[in-house]
Amino acid sequence: MTRGEDIERLVIAAHALTRVAALRTQNEAPAAQWRALTVLRNEGAVRVGDLARASRTTQPGMTRLVGQLVEQGLVERGNDPEDSRATIVTITDAGAGALDAWREELRRALEPMFEGLSDEEWSALEHASRILTARASEPAGAAR
Repeated sequence: MTRGEDIERLVIAAHALTRVAALRTQNEAPAAQWRALTVLRNEGAVRVGDLARASRTTQPGMTRLVGQLVEQGLVERGNDPEDSRATIVTITDAGAGALDAWREELRRALEPMFEGLSDEEWSALEHASRILTARASEPAGAAR
């Protein structure tokens, strides 16, 4: 198997785990909500258009989602101090709490799938998760 095929398998496995977690938790919130909240927690206040790009959705779709998240108290809208025509979005304490609760729910839902792994297998997963987290946090298209 090539390295490219290994990377492909990792991405497909991550998507499969996401689907399994969604089914097991029966969480009704759209995945875009969790992506947006994660971006806001990691990046801080961002413009709606930037949030849409980071969340891989359209700006009109993100504008609708932000409206829903504002109604739920998970984010706040404000004016961009550098451009009064632009709207910035920030995560609220309630949004951060909801994100933490969702992540805990995911952990509980997926832990049974990994019962019985050896210490060596856990070590490999821990190492892989650190590598993937580091690579995923690099700017898109960063050259090596």
